[in-house]
Amino acid sequence: MLGKKKSIVGLDIGSNEVKALELTQVGDHLKITGYGHAPIQSKDALKETIADVFRRSGIKTRRVATAVSGRAVIVRYINMMKMSEDELKNALRFEADKYIPFQVDEVVLDSTPLPDFGEPTTPEAEKEMKVLLVAVKQTLVDEHLQLVQGLGLIPVVIDVDTFALGNAFELNSMHSPRVEDEEKVIALIDVGAVKTNINIIKNNTSYFSREVYLAGNDFSESIARRLGTDSAEAEKLKLNPQGKEEAIEESILPTLDDLGNEIHLSFDYYENQYDREVDEVYISGGSSKISGLKAAFERVFDRRIHLWDPTENLEVKGDKIDVQEMKEHSAQLAVAVGLASRILDR
Repeated sequence: MLGKKKSIVGLDIGSNEVKALELTQVGDHLKITGYGHAPIQSKDALKETIADVFRRSGIKTRRVATAVSGRAVIVRYINMMKMSEDELKNALRFEADKYIPFQVDEVVLDSTPLPDFGEPTTPEAEKEMKVLLVAVKQTLVDEHLQLVQGLGLIPVVIDVDTFALGNAFELNSMHSPRVEDEEKVIALIDVGAVKTNINIIKNNTSYFSREVYLAGNDFSESIARRLGTDSAEAEKLKLNPQGKEEAIEESILPTLDDLGNEIHLSFDYYENQYDREVDEVYISGGSSKISGLKAAFERVFDRRIHLWDPTENLEVKGDKIDVQEMKEHSAQLAVAVGLASRILDR
């Protein structure tokens, strides 16, 4: 007997581009049944851009999972006395202002206890638990809901970009023929247009996350200055050097080093907190394939860098989707895939 069919769209509204990916589940079987993307020409054109993506993508469902990000989203990993989840939520109503730079009545709060990581080192540590605290300004959530609902879409989840990245990696691992070592500590780095997301996970649980405001647009500006070209041409050369690989790599190397050093500081902080090194690094995002990025990161991190495809282990409905075109853009789809993976929670 066939299972019930349900679908959800991972809608990633980035700073430069809208990406939408529809996952459909029948029983335990998942398939990509719709996909589309389009550049955002201006903030005023955002609503029409999203509508256009849905018109051209083959997407049928109106149910969407979206995400928020930026400086109005605060993520903290804090220590608290051990308590139940209900007690935790009540406690945070009174204590959240210790950890966030906003008034508590201005934000939407959420929290979850994290699994123990290693053995407690002191008697006091045995009485504590690590808690993931997320606070999002209510105005950002309201604007997001207004945009999505104004298009006739039904928001079923509002997530955070960085955590969607982790969900995409978990979904990829679930459908991989390889058996992953659950004890490995993995850093996920998503290099977008205006920011780079960092999420350090172990056994599919996030123990550190951060946004760094160095990314693809900074590379493009470096190329434009070095080659004396405009930003549009620099953007094209960034991903298609057309025989100018050496000049491109030289122009972006200082920015790459700056970004690599910021990521390395995040690794150091995590490793000092948990006394455990990052084992592997996986890179995604629209700027992840820039010439010289992989080599620069391997030099800075002294680790092998994996470029990964968040769609690689998912079946695709090929009569509705240009599979080759989707694969050419797959590095940009980690957040959209992670958002769509929330179908498994519904």
